Order: sequence, then C-alpha cells, then structure tokens
Amino acid sequence: MHELIERAAARWPDATYALDAEGRHALSFAALAGGCRAVQQRLRALGSAPGDTVSLVMPNGLATLQLLLGAMHGGWCVNPVNLLSQPEQMRYVLAHSDCKVVLVAPEWEAPVRELLQGAGRPIALEVVDPAAALPAAAVRSGAPSDPPSHDVVALLMYTSGTTGQPKGVMLTQANLAANARAISAEHGLGPGDRVLGVLPLYHINAFAVTMLAPLAHGGSVVLPPKFSATQFWAQAVARGCTWINVVPTMIAYLLEGAEREGVPPRESLARIRFCRSASSALPPEHHRAFEARFGIGIIETMGLTETVAPSFSNPLDAAARKIGSVGRASGCEARIIGRDLRPLPDGETGELAIRGPNVMRGYYKNPEATAAAFTPDGWLRTGDLGHRDADGFFFVTGRIKELIIKGGENIAPREIDEALLAHPAVLDAAAVGMPDPRYGQEILACVVLRAGHAPDAATEAALRAHCAEKLGRYKTPKVLRFVGELPRGPSGKVQRLKLLDEPARAG
Repeated sequence: MHELIERAAARWPDATYALDAEGRHALSFAALAGGCRAVQQRLRALGSAPGDTVSLVMPNGLATLQLLLGAMHGGWCVNPVNLLSQPEQMRYVLAHSDCKVVLVAPEWEAPVRELLQGAGRPIALEVVDPAAALPAAAVRSGAPSDPPSHDVVALLMYTSGTTGQPKGVMLTQANLAANARAISAEHGLGPGDRVLGVLPLYHINAFAVTMLAPLAHGGSVVLPPKFSATQFWAQAVARGCTWINVVPTMIAYLLEGAEREGVPPRESLARIRFCRSASSALPPEHHRAFEARFGIGIIETMGLTETVAPSFSNPLDAAARKIGSVGRASGCEARIIGRDLRPLPDGETGELAIRGPNVMRGYYKNPEATAAAFTPDGWLRTGDLGHRDADGFFFVTGRIKELIIKGGENIAPREIDEALLAHPAVLDAAAVGMPDPRYGQEILACVVLRAGHAPDAATEAALRAHCAEKLGRYKTPKVLRFVGELPRGPSGKVQRLKLLDEPARAG
C-alpha cells in the first residue's frame, strides 16, 4: 500500500483521487500521501505503533478513507467495523481484533464507549468527523515513513456469517496491492476514469474496488455517505463518473426507481462506460432490464472477503460477456472441485476453489477455521456451488450450506429465485430449504412485490401457477411469504438462513 500511494503521488500529484458527492471537497494524490504521514503521527500520539490494529467505526467520508489508507501506508492493520452489526457482534469484533485504537464518528462515540467497557486492555478512542479534511499544515509537515513489509497484515475484516461468531480475515499488504492492479487491468481503467463509490468502506467490495483500485491506475472515486436510489444518477452525472460499482440489490432499486420516476436522458449517462455488479449473482432478468433501460452494459463479477473481493469477472468486451455467469478467473486461478477435493471436468457441479496472490493468509486467532478453508494443496474452498463451461466461464448456483435437498434431489436456491424474478409482480425474491418430515426439506420463498401489487391470495395463486410452469410442481415453493424486504448483509447478499426465522404463509 505504501508503494501504491507513493507511486500515485509521484505520477499524478495534482490529479484528484477522491471527492465528496457535492464536489465541495477533494483530495489529490499528493495530499493523500502527505495526509498518510499525518495520520501516522496521530496514531503514534494515541499510543500505537506500526503492527498494531486500528478499528474504525465510521461511515463513508473523505476522512474515513484517509485514515484507512494512512494507517496501512505506515504498516498498521486496519479493522473497518460493520456498522450494521448487532451490538454483541460489534463488541466481539472490537474485543477479538486486539485493536489498540478505535476511531469513531461522533454519533458512534457513546455506544462504542459502552461496548469497550470491560475490554481488559487499554484502548484509545478518538472521535473523527468522517467528512472532515486533515489540516493542510499537518499534511505538509508529515515526515516520510519507511514502507512496511509486503507480508504484513494490512486489513483485518470480519465476515458477516449467518451462524456463529464472525471470522477475522487477514489480508496482507501484498494481497491488497495485487487485487488493486488486477481490477484496474481487468476493466481497462486509467487516469481519466472515475467511479461512484456508494458501497460502505467497511465491506471488502468498496474497500478494494472503489478505494484501492484507483491508486493503481490513477483514477478517482466519488464518495457519497451512502447509497441513495433517488440521488444515484444525479451524483454520477454531476461528478463526471465513467463507471459505477453496485450490488444486485441496488440494481433492483434503480430499476424500481426508473419505473416510478422515469429513466434519466440517455445523453446524460453517455460518459458511463459500464456498470460493475459484484458480491452476489445478478438475476438475468435484472441484468437485461438494466441494460435495456439505462443503455449501460453490466460487467458481472464475484469474489469473497477472503480474496480481497473480485476473483471472477466477465470481460470488458460486451460481446464476450455471458449473462448469468460471474465470469472467468481474474487475478488468480480457479477450478471446480468435488467432495474428494479433486478437480471436476467442465460442466459438472461442485465447489469453487481459488488460488493466487489475492488469497488471504487465514483467519485471525482461528487455526481450525483456517485449516478447514484450504485444500491440502493450497486451494481456498469458497463454499460456493457452481460449474465451469468449456470457455472458462464460471456459473454459481448457490452456497453449499444453503443447498435445498428435497427428497434426495439437490435444488439450487438461485433457480427458484430467478423463476420468481421473471414474474412482473416480483421486485425481489429468495428461496431457502425448510425442515419437512416427508421430504427432509421443502422450499420456502420470500417475495418482495413491486408497487401496485397486493400480497393477497390472487397474487399468491398467480405466483404458484408461474412457478409450476417455469419449475415444475416438484420445485414450486411449498410456502410463499410476502415481505417488505429481504435480510441482507452489507454487501447486498441475501442472508437466506435468516428467512427461516420469520413466520410464513403456507399454501
């Protein structure tokens, strides 16, 4: 990270690296590098040193970005805390991470102080406005720092698991830099490119794709405080963005907004070269609808926290992309393995496995989970089910632990999702296996309806008839439940197992 930042400051000193959504404040590459040294002075004054972990409980903002990069530049390990965590999960992360310093936004000061009580170790806490800028004098006065070793852990990011305690993923300086370069090369990005970064920096996608990648190619990032479907296009157009980075649930909200408020004029979106969709599989119906309505091609990608986000990507060339596929291996090697952990031939379904410079060192203070995550020959087991076609494109059908096994037959939840999403009344949908005394598991589907459609018996009957036609009777959900929204993690991934916690309407 030290090399990436210093190289960018030397090559493009006066170019804008980051700016807020209103365009009032901007950060150049030279100011970023100077600010990194100021951040390190600040951390030392709080009693920490390179190698220590610094936790941040802060939403997006230029100060948040500067603190994250400044700490890593000097050899600290950053731990951006998920603001959507339940209090006990956040307490666990702050305790387990062994952080020496916690930087908090003003609105988080009181709850974090309470969570730190009884931590059993001294922890410095400092309040920082996420939107603040470092004083210019401090930026200029910072002394150069020595670069940390490439194998130093630079990021400790906790996964938002649906069962058990979160696991702390350890990513090194080399892991982060490798993926920043791979993302830039995969998408053909250069100094003239600007991304709208609406995902939270405490999630690996935003951290790697919108914050780190521009350092490698000299581009820039627009950083709104959060995603807003009503302001999204105005922010992208006003700030001159050339690409956008979202997750499938955001695409669904943008499509819904277009139906309600109309599509922005095509000429206003002409600078946007592509939309990058990540973190979870994008339903083909939404993929086609987005491209048709906005005239912007989608590059579908996929990755994990354990691989610094993207490890699969569709090509930049629109004609070479495959709708429904997460793409080919990007910046790493990938294969499909069977239960015996051996590679499977193209077309056969198994577990996705990854090996490369972006793969994590392991899970913090959890050698058992680390050992279980890797095959004996060093491939990371993703837990995702899918297959590879003859052209090297990978298709993901679900998570192994979320696979529905009904009467001995394996059913991928995504197959049910996509059938429901093809119905014009459905905005969002997710299926999960529920216990059943006869079949072992039956299918529960939660459905979010579009505006103007009522969650009544007639709608339910129409959806059942639609599923029977698309899927057959055996795969038609036994239980349909109408909900206002699906439970999702910070990346936009549906937390399927949480669907079982809610009362359902049986058919």
